[in-house]
Amino acid sequence: MRRLKVGTDAIESIAVFVVLCMAHQAQAQAATAAYPNMAPVEQYLMDRTAEIALARSAAPDSISRDATVLVLGRQGYETAVEGKNGFVCIVARAWTATFDWPEYWNPKVRAADCMNPQSARSILPVVSLRTRMAIAGHSKAAIEAAIETAYEKKELPNLETGAMDYMMSRPSYLTGQRGHNMAHLMFYLPFTDGKDWGSGAAGSRLCPVRIGSCHRRNSSRKGCRRFW
Repeated sequence: MRRLKVGTDAIESIAVFVVLCMAHQAQAQAATAAYPNMAPVEQYLMDRTAEIALARSAAPDSISRDATVLVLGRQGYETAVEGKNGFVCIVARAWTATFDWPEYWNPKVRAADCMNPQSARSILPVVSLRTRMAIAGHSKAAIEAAIETAYEKKELPNLETGAMDYMMSRPSYLTGQRGHNMAHLMFYLPFTDGKDWGSGAAGSRLCPVRIGSCHRRNSSRKGCRRFW
C-alpha cells in the first residue's frame, strides 16, 4: 500500500516516512490490477469485532490494548474503544494511499495501523478527512483539492515531531501485489535526503517515501516539488 499523501504549499515542513522495505523491489515489478472506480460502500466495511481485532494487531499488545480504536462506518471512522495511552489504532483503506496508485479504490485493502499520540494528532485528521470524502463518493481530484484547501486554511494540523505508526500486523492486506503485506514501521520527519539514511544501498531495507507537495497550480515554483 503506497501510503498517505498530505500537502499544500502552505506546509513548511514537507514530511517523509521511512519504512522497513521488505518487498519494495518485488512490488515495483509486480503487475497490479487497476481499480478505476469506487466499489459499493459495503465492500469496504468490516464486522466491527473483526475490525477492532485487526486494528489492534498493528502494534504489540502492550501498546494496542490501551489504545483508542476506530472502526469504519458509513460516514467515516467512529470510536469503537476509548483508549488511555494516546495511541489510536485503525484499519486504513486503500484511499489513504497516493492518488495515482492503481489500487486506490481496491476494496480488499485492510491496513492495520496504530498511530502514536503525535501521529494521531497530526496524521489521523488527514486520514479521517480523506475517508469521509471517499466514502461519501467524492472523486480523487475533489479529495486532493479539499486536503490542500484545508491546509491552506489551517484546518489541518502541521506535522508533529516524533510522529510514527506501527503497521506490523500479519493479517493486514496492503496490496493485491505479491505477498499482500509488508509489515513495517513508519516515521514522519521533516524532508531529508534518503541517502542520509542509507536508502538505496545494497542490503538496506529503508525506503524513504516523501509525502507532501506544493499546490498543483504552483508546482513549477523554485524549490517547490511534487512528491510520490
